[in-house]
Amino acid sequence: MSTTYRPAFLELFARRFHWDAWEQIIRQQGWTIDRPYRSRHPLFPEVIYPIDYGYINGTCSSDGEPIDLFVGQGRRGLVGALLTIDRRRHKREVKLLYNCTAEEVYLVNGFINFDRRFLEGFLVLRYPMSLLWSDSG
Repeated sequence: MSTTYRPAFLELFARRFHWDAWEQIIRQQGWTIDRPYRSRHPLFPEVIYPIDYGYINGTCSSDGEPIDLFVGQGRRGLVGALLTIDRRRHKREVKLLYNCTAEEVYLVNGFINFDRRFLEGFLVLRYPMSLLWSDSG
């Protein structure tokens, strides 16, 4: 397994990802928050979630689990994705960012990349950060 995603791949992902289709799936199927803001990770209690975290109902990722979703307090819908590498479990995942403000995008990115020996994420945004900042007032 490669240890990183290449910039060209991240750019291609951003251009080819079906943002509108995934946003529609999220709205139609809804989501479940199983790790609310400030809750502790069940296996690693020192890990505290900076915003609500859960999954998209009725979906299935490559590991057989539902697709992960961070849900913020914004209003722009699906704003980005984090392509993650979990070095403990030797797997890659996509975690979506829904209704996240600019501040929440920074929080989630920092949360995922806190200790890259275990988990590393590569942020792909649907919109420029300047647009997300303009939403903040």
